[in-house]
Order: sequence, then structure tokens, then C-alpha cells
Amino acid sequence: MKLYPFFLLLATVTVFSPGPGVVMTLTNSVRCGLRNTFGGILGIAFGAFVVAAISATSIGFILATSALVFTIMKYIGAAYLIYLGIKLWRAPSFHVNNRSIHEASFGRRFIEGVSLQLTNPKAIFFFLSIFPQFIDQTMNYTIQFAVLVLTYSSLVVVIHSFYAVTARRAKSWFNSERGGRTLNKVGGATFVFFGAALATAKR
Repeated sequence: MKLYPFFLLLATVTVFSPGPGVVMTLTNSVRCGLRNTFGGILGIAFGAFVVAAISATSIGFILATSALVFTIMKYIGAAYLIYLGIKLWRAPSFHVNNRSIHEASFGRRFIEGVSLQLTNPKAIFFFLSIFPQFIDQTMNYTIQFAVLVLTYSSLVVVIHSFYAVTARRAKSWFNSERGGRTLNKVGGATFVFFGAALATAKR
């Protein structure tokens, strides 16, 4: 997997960017405390693994078809990243909901996280159109698939845990106009950069 470092960077940016999962983690942390947040984080990570497993057949089909199909999927993935970047750049400032919320069991938070990820367009599209670009056909598919998916899921746990801890200590910054705008601008610009890089990458 020669492009693994690039995958690691792209996956990090994808997980780190504001989205439904990040909103859930930040909101749970601010409103419920850290102990009531990790169930949701692990649920989001497991949900990513499930989405990847479901898309495995589609990925295999893409890799088995012509180079033209692969190229088309590459440009679709690149266009989607650029679209996410522009959308995030132009989005209103990111804010965390501060209203009180009831405590829930670890299992319930876990299920909420899984359900959220299974319906998250960003995760679904990532594994269907962007993920295949990092599979080397000359190497074992199963091993590569496992490494990349576990990498993505591990990043979810690490990054969302960072968000959860940070949210408790920087609550006011996350809810400030400057903080919300900074998250959007940095994330948006990075998505556009990686979209352009993906479009020019060779198989």
C-alpha cells in the first residue's frame, strides 16, 4: 500500500471535519460528561466498520472492472471531497447544543453511534468511491481492506476522544463565532486540497 500515508492523512481529515458524528460527540461531552460519551464514540467507530464491510462487495466490483470505471469513480470521489470542502467553508459557524439531556446507558449510546454512522453520507461515500483508490491490486485484498478499515475506525476513536476531552475544557471556544468559523474554514480548505490531490493521483 504505497499510498497508505496519503490515506492516513485523508481519513484523519475526514474524521476530524465537523459532521453528524462530531456533533454527537461534542454535544454528549458538553451536556452529559465524558463517561456518557465513549459509548457513542465506539458506536460511531463500529458503524464505520459495518459501512466498510457492506461496501466491500461494491469495492471488489470496482477493482475488477475496467480502468475506465475506476477512473470515473476516482473523479466522483474527488468531486465529492471538493464539494464537501466548499460546503463546509460556506457553512454557518459550528455550535454545540448546550441544552440539558438525560443520561443514557453505554449500550444505548453505542447503538445511537452505530445508527448515526450507518446513515452518514460522508462515511458511506468515503468507502464506496474514495476508499477503492488505496487498494493495490497486486497485494492481498483482504489484508489491505482490514488494515485500512481498522485504521479508519481507530482514527474515529482517537479523534472523537480528543474532541470529547477538548469540548469539556474549551466549551466557550467551540460555541464562539470565531471557533466555529475556524473549524469550518480549516476543514473546508483541507477537503478541497485532498480532492484536488485525489483527482491527480495515478492508480
